[in-house]
Amino acid sequence: MALDRELKYLWKEERPIVTQAVSEAAAMGDRSENAEYIYGKRRLREIDRRVRFLTKRLEALTVVEPNPAQEGKVFFGAWVKLEDEQGQLKIYRIVGPDEFDPKKNWISIDSPVARSLIGHKVDDEITVNTPNGKAYYYILAIYYHDKLIT
Repeated sequence: MALDRELKYLWKEERPIVTQAVSEAAAMGDRSENAEYIYGKRRLREIDRRVRFLTKRLEALTVVEPNPAQEGKVFFGAWVKLEDEQGQLKIYRIVGPDEFDPKKNWISIDSPVARSLIGHKVDDEITVNTPNGKAYYYILAIYYHDKLIT
């Protein structure tokens, strides 16, 4: 899981490096005008704040595995291939709010598109309320495995 990897990276890799840099900067003397020391302390606070958040969040999360009964309908974790009114194809994966990643086409279950998709099946047309008005999509395919829909 991405959040777990981030937590391990921050705690085991980045924090020790920043701590070492702060220690070396502190040894140089006057800390009030030492930019490396000031930046390092600030970065340590940011790391610690993120570590606390991730730790609490991971305790509250539940890993959801797709249920075979979901096949054919859109639910959490689904890859969905859509066609818009202009014939443009879009592929999205519905994920939790902490996992969304536009670069990977992962959208939050809380997004307007995902909320409109939930429970629908292939060949359904959905309407999404957007700030620019209504958008219409046609569901071409639904997939629950890690393999992308082509």
